[in-house]
Amino acid sequence: MDTKGTKNVAKNSKAYHDYFIEDKYEAGIELAGTEVKSIRLGNVNLKDSFCIIKDGQMYVHGMHISPYEKGNIFNKDPVRPRRMLMHKREILRLFAKVKQDGYALIPLSVYFRGPRVKLELGLAKGKKLYDKRDAAAARDAKREMDRTMKTRRAGGY
Repeated sequence: MDTKGTKNVAKNSKAYHDYFIEDKYEAGIELAGTEVKSIRLGNVNLKDSFCIIKDGQMYVHGMHISPYEKGNIFNKDPVRPRRMLMHKREILRLFAKVKQDGYALIPLSVYFRGPRVKLELGLAKGKKLYDKRDAAAARDAKREMDRTMKTRRAGGY
């Protein structure tokens, strides 16, 4: 993801805990005006969201965009399925991977690129419980190593 001209709004950190992210893609989202205003305020949650491909179209389910306070009658359902905007060829390639290899499409982050709302998708494979434990143990070991190195540099020993 190119960082120039982008403003990160929300990140799905649970996805990195539950899945191995094999590849990343960028897609647009079809939104209503009040949803864009709510996203601009940071009122979006990707925690339990996922993408499905149906009839050659890609949809994101479970993405919660809180209703815009000043939107009254124009507000949409906060968890409605939203259409993703990608090239047809890319959607078909992802569909083949998801069907054949047991991958899932998981939203990783929502950000603005210029005036447009973009969604970063991850082609993900689910982690088993022992994989999660290994990742946690490696993270703890790295944290302990960093802590030891920091105290040595500070002249603690």
